Amino acid sequence: MSFVGRLCLLLFALLLASAIVASGSKDDPELKQCKHQCKVQQQIGKEQKEACIRGCEEYIREKHKREHGRGGGDISEEVWNRKSPIERLRECSRSCEQHQGEQREQCQKWCQEEYQREKGRLEDDNLTDPEKKYQQCRLQCRRQGEGGGFSREHCERRCEEKYKEQQGREEGRVEEYEGRESEEEQEEQGRGRNPYVFEHQHYITGFQTQHGGMRILPKFTDRSELLRGIENYRVAIFEAEPQTFVVPNHWDAEAVVFVVKGRGTLSLVRQDRRESLNIKQGDILKINAGTTAYLINRDNNEKLILAKLLQPVSSPGEFELFFGAGGENPESFFRAFSDEILEAAFNTRRDRLQRIFGQQKQGVIVKASEEQVRAMSRHEEGGIWPFGGETKGTINIYQQRPTHSNQYGQLYEVDANQYRQLRDLDLTVSLANITQGAMTAPSYNSKATKIALVIDGEGYFEMACPHMSRSRDSYQGETRGRPSYQRVTSRLRPGTVVIVPAGHPFVAVASSNQNLQVLCFEVNANNNEKFPLAGRRNVMNQLEREAKELAFGMPAREVEEVFRSQQEEFFFKGPRQQQQGRADA
Repeated sequence: MSFVGRLCLLLFALLLASAIVASGSKDDPELKQCKHQCKVQQQIGKEQKEACIRGCEEYIREKHKREHGRGGGDISEEVWNRKSPIERLRECSRSCEQHQGEQREQCQKWCQEEYQREKGRLEDDNLTDPEKKYQQCRLQCRRQGEGGGFSREHCERRCEEKYKEQQGREEGRVEEYEGRESEEEQEEQGRGRNPYVFEHQHYITGFQTQHGGMRILPKFTDRSELLRGIENYRVAIFEAEPQTFVVPNHWDAEAVVFVVKGRGTLSLVRQDRRESLNIKQGDILKINAGTTAYLINRDNNEKLILAKLLQPVSSPGEFELFFGAGGENPESFFRAFSDEILEAAFNTRRDRLQRIFGQQKQGVIVKASEEQVRAMSRHEEGGIWPFGGETKGTINIYQQRPTHSNQYGQLYEVDANQYRQLRDLDLTVSLANITQGAMTAPSYNSKATKIALVIDGEGYFEMACPHMSRSRDSYQGETRGRPSYQRVTSRLRPGTVVIVPAGHPFVAVASSNQNLQVLCFEVNANNNEKFPLAGRRNVMNQLEREAKELAFGMPAREVEEVFRSQQEEFFFKGPRQQQQGRADA
C-alpha cells in the first residue's frame, strides 16, 4: 500500500475513533465500535482493514494515556518517566475510581495492559536494543572497510565502547526499577500484604451490568513467581440479581463451580443435546471447556452467588469468554465473520442476519419475567449429568458426612471418589465452618496447594513461610545458613483469597462474634495427605522418646506433656477462648 493510502486509512481511523469518543455509549466500548466499523467497510481490503484497526488501537491507547496514564493528576513528563511500571499502574488504577460501571472496568483493564506493555518495553530496551545496535554498528564497519577516514578495527572498537557505555546505563536503569519495586514489595509485606493474599482491590472486573457481574483474580504469577505451581488456575466470583438470565456462552477453560448462595437453573448444551440442572447453596458441579451454558436466578428475592475455579486449556492462566447468542452487548462472535460467510452458513439473507446479531444491547445479564423463570426452572434438583448419564450432575457438600466435627467447627470434603468429575482436574473441594472464636489446628498438606476463599464471616490466618525472608537470596529460594521462617498473616473477610502452598503450616481463626466459613479448592489432590501439628493425632506424637529428646533438646516427658495436652482434633478453642478459660480457672 502506498504512503498516501496508509495515511488516508490512519486519518479515517482517527476520525472514526474521535467520532465514537464523542458519541460512544456506556454499553458500547469505544475500541470495539471503532474496530467493528473498520471491519464492515466494504470498499477496502483485508490489509487496509488491519491498518484501520491498528489506527483505532493507537488512538484509543493515546486517549487513555492522556486521561489515565498519569493518574489523572498534574504530573510533569520528567517526574512521570522516573516512576516504575508498578507505580504507574497504581496511579492509573486510582484514576479509574472517578468512573462508574463499565467505564471503570475498561479503564482498569487498560491500566493492566499498559503495565504489561511498560514492563515488556523495559525488558526490550535493556536486553534487545543494545545488542542489536552493537551488531548493526559492526556490520556497518565491515561494509565501510577503510572508508570514512579510519580503519575497520578502529570502527569496531568504537562500536564496542558505545555498546559497553549504553549497557552500563541500561543496567543502572534496571537496578533502579528493581530496587524501587523490591522496596515497595517489602513495604507491602510490612503492612500485612503479601503474595499469598488477595483482597477486594486485587480483583479485575470480568463484566458488570445493573443486574450483576463477575470479578476475576489476576493470573497468580502476575503477583509472584512463588505461585507458579498454580499458574494455570484462575478464581472468579459471579453474582446475579433475582429473576435474571445469563446469556449463553462458553469458556476455553474447565470450570468447577460452587454455589455460595441462592438458587438457580443451569443449562448445558452440546450439539443436539441439552441438560438443565436446578442448583442450590452448597452444590458443586463441573462444566467442561467449550460447553455452551446459560443460567437463570430462579429466586424472587435472593442473589445467586457462584465461586468458580477455572483451568484454561489454551494458554496457561489465560482464558476467554465467548458469546454466540447476543448482538452488540454482549457482542456475538458471529459478528467477526464476513457477511458472505454468514449468508452461506445460515442460508439466510444479509439484512435478517444483521437484525438478529444487532438486536441485543442489554448486556450479559438481563431481567427475565416470572413466566420465563418458571418455564426454565421445571427440572429435578441436581438433574442427571449430561453426555454420560450415570452420575448426578451436582453433589451437595452440606449433605456429606463431616470429615471432622466438634463444637468448634466442621470440615466437609468432596473428592474424586465421591464426585468423579474432579478426577481429571486432580482436585478436592472442602468447606471449613469454624465456630466463632475457635480455630483450626496447625496443619499442612503433603502435595496439595490450597486456594482458600472466605465465603462468610471474618477472622484471620497465620502461615509459616520460608520464602518471605527480608533477605533477597532467601526470597528467591536460596538458603544461606540456617533455615528461617516468616509469619505470614492477614485479616479474613468475604472475598479474601489465601494461597497455602504444599508443606506450609497454616492456621485459621474465626472472629469472636461470628462463624468463619472458608471454601477450599485443593490442587494436586491425588495421594495428598493432611498432617496435623497439634491435637490428638499430631505427627509429633508419633516420634520415639529418644527422637523427641534429640530434636527438642529436652526430656521426652516434657515434650510429650506439651504435645498431648490438646485432646480435641482439628478444631480447637481459639486464642481468646483459651485465655478466658485460664482466667476463669
